[in-house]
Amino acid sequence: MTALKRWYDYTKSHNAEDLWALLHPDAVFESPVVHTPQRGREITFKYLIGAFNVLGGPGFTYVGEWHGKNSAVLEFKKEIQGITIDGVDMITWNDEGQITHFKVMVRPLKAINLLHQLMGEQLAKAQSA
Repeated sequence: MTALKRWYDYTKSHNAEDLWALLHPDAVFESPVVHTPQRGREITFKYLIGAFNVLGGPGFTYVGEWHGKNSAVLEFKKEIQGITIDGVDMITWNDEGQITHFKVMVRPLKAINLLHQLMGEQLAKAQSA
């Protein structure tokens, strides 16, 4: 099963164990609201769980997809609090099918500001758990 198929399966199931197994131990996560790359499976896992708590669910859709040998760019849309969020997930994986790099880009600025607030809340919850 390819990494991309496993990613799509995770987006439907939200099974945290599957996400953990999908991430390489040295995975890197990049976000439009964090200034430096976040390195390691644990922090990447926390950001992706938080992102799906904020963005996932009803109304989240992937609307475009572009592939490389070990990479994909997935365009998504979601409306939250009356703001339409347009974004892309840029995913790279190794030959063993584990995600090594996950970069999220979002527009417009209102959406980035909203996601910054909502993701901050998610990460604070994860910190206290």
